[in-house]
Parts: sequence; C-alpha cells; structure tokens
Amino acid sequence: MSFDNHEIYNDMEKSSRGGSSVIQKLVASVLFLSIGFAIGNVYKVTKTPETQVNDKSELPIIETVSTKTPKQVATKGEALSIKEIANMNQDSIVEIKIATKATSSYFGTYTTTGSGSGIIISKDGYILTNNHVIEDASDIKIKLHDGTEYDAKVVGSDSKTDVGIIKIEANNLQPVKIGNSDLLSVGDTAVVIGNPLGELGGTVTNGIISALEREMNIEGTKMNLIQTNAAINPGNSGGGMFNSNGELVGIVVAKSSGLSIEGLGFAIPINDVADVINDILELGYVSGRPYLGVELSDTKETKTPYSGGNSIFDFFYGDFDSYTKTSYGAYVKYVEEGSAADEAGIEVDDQIISIDGEMCSSTTDVSNAIAEHEVGDTISIGIVRNKKMLSLKATLKEYTGSNEEKDSKEEQKDKKEKVES
Repeated sequence: MSFDNHEIYNDMEKSSRGGSSVIQKLVASVLFLSIGFAIGNVYKVTKTPETQVNDKSELPIIETVSTKTPKQVATKGEALSIKEIANMNQDSIVEIKIATKATSSYFGTYTTTGSGSGIIISKDGYILTNNHVIEDASDIKIKLHDGTEYDAKVVGSDSKTDVGIIKIEANNLQPVKIGNSDLLSVGDTAVVIGNPLGELGGTVTNGIISALEREMNIEGTKMNLIQTNAAINPGNSGGGMFNSNGELVGIVVAKSSGLSIEGLGFAIPINDVADVINDILELGYVSGRPYLGVELSDTKETKTPYSGGNSIFDFFYGDFDSYTKTSYGAYVKYVEEGSAADEAGIEVDDQIISIDGEMCSSTTDVSNAIAEHEVGDTISIGIVRNKKMLSLKATLKEYTGSNEEKDSKEEQKDKKEKVES
C-alpha cells in the first residue's frame, strides 16, 4: 500500500472552496491509514509465532544439538569460575562400564571389560561418547553422578570420527549446553570432566587450550583435535571438555602418555562432529559414507585349533605348529550379502593387496583407501585367492548401518507396531 502525500495536499487545496468535502476527505484518509496500521499489527502478531514453530520443526530430534553446523555468534557474558563450570556440568557426565562378547580359548571362555565416560545430550537419556569406548560391547552399564545405574543400548557409532551414541531409559536428566568450538583460541580456559582410571567418576581437571587443529593419528585415522594441558587419563575418553562459559566444546578422545610425558590431552571439536551426531540420532548411521561390505582381519589362521582331533592328546602330541601358524595381510573374514564386495565377487579368505593400484598391507590401509572415495565410485581391487592374483571391480555403496543395527531397529519397529495395535 502506498500513499502520495502530494496528491492528498492537492485535494485539500482544491476543496478549500467547498469545506465539507475537505473534511470528508481528511476523515477518510485518517480512517484509511488507521485501518492500514491495524492490519499491519495484526499481521505481526499472527505471523511471528508461526515462523518460530516452523524453525523448531526443522531442528534435529535432540534439541541440545541445535544445528547441523553450529557456527553461532560468540557467547556474551562474564566467564565462570572452575567451581561454577563443575557445578553446571557434573550431573551431565556419566561413567560407562562395558563388557565385550564372550570369546573362547584353550583355557575356557572369558570376557573383557573396559570403562570410559559419556555426555548427556538430552533429558530422555541420549548419551554421547567415543566409538572406541563402546565398540564390540555386549553389555553397557551407565552410572550417573548421583550413583543411579542403568543398562544402555547403542544407538549408533562412527569409527572415522570416533563418535558413538547410547541410550538409557530415563527422564529429567540434565543435558549439557552445546558450545561453539570454532570460537576457541589458544590460551582459553579448558575444563575436563570424566571418569579417569574407570573408578574416579566426576573428576574435574582444568587447564588451557594448548593448540587447535592438531593433526593426530588415532588408530590409523587422521583427526584434527583440540590439544589441552588439563589432566587426562585412561577412562576420560568420551568425557566432556568445556569452555569458560561452561559449554561443551570437545569430546575427550586420546592422551599421549609415557614415563616423561604429562599435560598432553586431546578432544574432538564439537563443531566437527555436529553432522555426525545428528545423522546417528536420526538414522543410526552416518549418511554419505562409501561402503565395500566386508569384515577384514590383519591375520589369517592356517588351521583351526583342534581340527586334527577331538581330544587333548591330539593337541599336545599332534602337529602343534599347525595350530599357531599365521600370516599377515588384509584378509576377508565376512562378505555382506548384496554389498559392493559381494557383487564384485570377493570371497571369504581372499587377501586384499591393493586398491586402485596402491598397495594395502593392512586393514587400516584398505579402510583409508575406501574412505578417500565417494558413494558410487568404482574401484579396482587386487586380491590373492588360492595363490593366484586377481583384479576385481567394485562400485561402492552407501553405508546404511550394520546388520545388528538393522535387526535392532526392526525389533523396535515390531514392538512399536504391537503396542499401537
């Protein structure tokens, strides 16, 4: 709507010779303007809440992870004391105890145990940790800061970024406030809360940000990490690193330790894994990852224990060397049905020796070579089968979760449908 003041002025001048028409036009103009302003105000009142609701509907399912790329404006306000940061976050950090699947040996069946830390990211029990803390776990126990214990289930994880998410059946938990790791500077305050040694839950240590984007090789994977001199020990993995405002800026991941090395710890920047976290929450896996569809091992047993007989006599007086002889390389232990490897003709016991002409002497080499490609790329795979060298072509597919994760989701879906029916 536009109003030409010049035209209104001319109308007033023309009608000065007929007073009543001037008054009528003035009254009409005032009414017209008043109605316009009233409509404008009504528009503001009704439209603003609708926009906010639409924005909220686009948020990921965990509200504390507020955006896929959290490049927020720097938080304003006075820095908190270490005591205030600890009080703000101690209830948001949990202890994790895991047991791995039972394995058999000559001396019986045994399980291994481990420990780590976790970060509560939702009121209803989603917990962020490291992939290596929960990897291969068959049983996961969580202890809150108040001592309450829960069983936990894996939602999903990603070995490339070393991120994992687990879930406990609980409510009214205290989630952390997500910060912006892109705003960190060397010399900033760093506070770490975790479960060092697997027995000292809720431990708080502090220091500074010692370096940013420090490239480290963690179990064969290159990662850019935050470096700190805050005390970090085994068991801290999966715990939180907080800034001076008490906001989560990093997930503790590794420590360089030795007889003469102290004050050297690392954390994954939270901004670097925001997309990964949300994908795991929404899908159970990280989208867009190329996938060959094999399980690999660096060693291959040439003979299965006790394959020569059924008694202990056969073991001790038979060909002992045949039970222990191994060779090294990237051996295929399992091929997923319908995967890129399956369609390419890769078989169990094949030894992968190259990808696109580049030699691969370990499972790490193969994994790194696959990670450099994209979904849909066709790669050349050199293998050894029955002492013969072969070259196969495989078109990489997208990773959509492990079979165990899919089975778990199907079970959850079935249970939900039964309840609804």
